Amino acid sequence: MVTILIGVAGSGKTTIGRLLAGRLGWEFHDGDDLHPPSNKEKMSHGIPLTDDDRWPWLRAVRDLVKQRVENKRSAVIACSALKQEYRDLIAAGFGPKDVSLVYLKGSEALIAQRLSLRKNHFFDKRLLQSQFDALEEPKDAIIVDTSKTPEAVASEIQAKLNL
Repeated sequence: MVTILIGVAGSGKTTIGRLLAGRLGWEFHDGDDLHPPSNKEKMSHGIPLTDDDRWPWLRAVRDLVKQRVENKRSAVIACSALKQEYRDLIAAGFGPKDVSLVYLKGSEALIAQRLSLRKNHFFDKRLLQSQFDALEEPKDAIIVDTSKTPEAVASEIQAKLNL
C-alpha cells in the first residue's frame, strides 16, 4: 500500500508523512527530493514551475509509486500533486488497495503562517498564492483538515485508511 499525501506547500505533507510512516513502520519519501536542481532553483527565487517543469518530476514520483507497489513495500509519499491530471498520472493503473490519496486541506492564512516560520527550505513563500491558484481540490481523495496537530492529523488518516 502506498499513501500519497497531497496539498500545497506548508500543508504538513512532510511532517505528517514522517509521523505516519513511523507509526506504521513504512518507508517515507518526500517528493520534493525528486525535483531536479533546476526546479528547486526556480522555486527558491520565487519563480512558479510550469507544467513542462513538473512533468519529469511527476514521472519520477510515479516511478517511485510503481516500484513500491510492485515490490510490495508500503510507503507514505509526500507530493503536492495540485492538479487532477498530476494525480491521474501518479496513480494511473493502481487500485484503491494499492494507492490512496490523502489531501491535507488548510486555509491560505494557516499555510502562510506556517511558511513564514519555515527555515532552510527551497520553497519561496511568495509562491504560495500560485499554489492555491493551481490547486484543483481532489474529489477522489480522503480529505483531512490540517489545522490540527500533526499527531491528530496522522491519527485521523490512520482511522480513515483503516490502518
